[in-house]
Amino acid sequence: MNEILNKYKQGTIVEKLIYLNVVAYLFTFLFNSLGFLFQSQSNIIMDWFAMPSNIDAFILKPWTILTYGFLHGGFFHILTNLIVLYYIGNLFIDYFTQKQLLSFYLFGTVFGGLLYLVSYEFLPAFQNTNATLVGASSAVMAIFMGIATYIPSYELNFRFIGFVKLWKVAAFFIGLDLIQIPSGNAGGHLAHLGGALFGFIYMSQLRKGSMDFTIKNPFADFFSNKRTLKTVYKSRKKTQKKSKNYQSNQQKIDAILDKISKSGYDSLSKEEKNLLFKQGKN
Repeated sequence: MNEILNKYKQGTIVEKLIYLNVVAYLFTFLFNSLGFLFQSQSNIIMDWFAMPSNIDAFILKPWTILTYGFLHGGFFHILTNLIVLYYIGNLFIDYFTQKQLLSFYLFGTVFGGLLYLVSYEFLPAFQNTNATLVGASSAVMAIFMGIATYIPSYELNFRFIGFVKLWKVAAFFIGLDLIQIPSGNAGGHLAHLGGALFGFIYMSQLRKGSMDFTIKNPFADFFSNKRTLKTVYKSRKKTQKKSKNYQSNQQKIDAILDKISKSGYDSLSKEEKNLLFKQGKN
C-alpha cells in the first residue's frame, strides 16, 4: 500500500488523475457487487457522486458537477478516456505546467456539466427525462481542444494513416459527438462539447494575449507533490530581476510556438526543444 501511495505522490498530474479515475471505477464496481449480494437496486457511489440531469436533484448534490468527472459506467468507457488523457495530457504538459492541466481538467468538467444541466432543463428533446452523467470525457475534451487550439499544426503520427495535424484530430472528435447526438447518450455528447468549448475559448483568448493563464482552483494542493509550505522573503531587486527573466523566457517560448504552428515540431533546433521540455516541467 505504501508503495502505491509513493508512486502516486511521485507521479505527474496526468498519472495522478488516471490513478484517481481507476480507484473510483473500482469502488463503483465493488458497490455493484455488494448491491447484488444484498439485493439492493442502488449504488452509493453513483447515487451520491454522479451528476443528475434534474436541477432540483442537483441543488441537493452540487458537488456532483465535479465528482461525475471521475466516474465511469463501463470498462471501455474508462479505457478510451484514460488512453486519450495519457497521450494528450502528456502533450499538454510539454507546453504548460501540471497545475494548468489540472485546471483544464476541473473547469472542463464543470463546463460540460453546466451544458448538460441546461440542456435537460430547456431543450424539448429532454423534457420529462431523467438521467445521470458520468465520465472524464468533458475534462479530456477541454484539454484536447485547449492544446489543439494552441498548437493546431502539431502533427500526430498514426500507424496506418501517417501524420495528421492536431486540429484535424480534434475536429474529428467534435464532429463525432455532433453526429451521435440523435443516436443515444445525447446529454453525454453535449457535455463533451461543453468541455471542448471551454478549452477552445480559453486557449483562443490566451493566444490573443487577452487572458492570463492563471486559473485558480481549490483542489490544486491535493494533487501537489509538495508536503510543506515555506515563507520566503525576497528583495525587490531579486524580484524585478526574476520578472525580467520570466518575460524574456516567455518571449522565447512564444516564438518557438509560432515556429511550431508554421513549420511543425520537427523544425525546432535541439536547444528549442530542450527549452520547451524545461517549460513543461515548471
